[in-house]
Amino acid sequence: MDNRNGFEPAPTTLQRTYPCLLMLIGVGAIAMAYTAEYGYGLEPCNLCLAQRVPYALIALVGWALYRRPHWMAPGNLTAVAAGLFLIGALIAVYHVGVEQLWWVSAAGCGGTSGQAIDASQLLQSLQQKPPKACDEIDWTLFGLSMATYNAFFSFVWAGITFKVAQRLWRTS
Repeated sequence: MDNRNGFEPAPTTLQRTYPCLLMLIGVGAIAMAYTAEYGYGLEPCNLCLAQRVPYALIALVGWALYRRPHWMAPGNLTAVAAGLFLIGALIAVYHVGVEQLWWVSAAGCGGTSGQAIDASQLLQSLQQKPPKACDEIDWTLFGLSMATYNAFFSFVWAGITFKVAQRLWRTS
């Protein structure tokens, strides 16, 4: 905010367009996930579902940047979006490790819990569909799973978004 005359400076082109891009990426990624799930019958595991959360939050950050009140610093919110991309990338890398059997998932992706249960609990569990195992890969392109593509995409956009945040910090 320009303290001399009480008016906010006009937003730059980057400040107007990048929030829309963030909203588009967030909503687009979630739309693609739901298309894979409901359009092509690919059942998501718990880690697949967890990878959707950062995209939903990125879309919300983009909306907040677009509707930005005068007191919100665009560079700071853009840095939050970069952090969300990074979190999404780390979840995806973890998922790739589970898919490749480098480590065992701690996200409750199937398997047994090792706890003793009684007969009524056993009957109840038999009536429920077990969660999809996170190490089962339903779809690949060129031998790479969706989690692998998501990890790459999220790392790239984390870097791009952090560079945009730096640029916004310099201009404000």
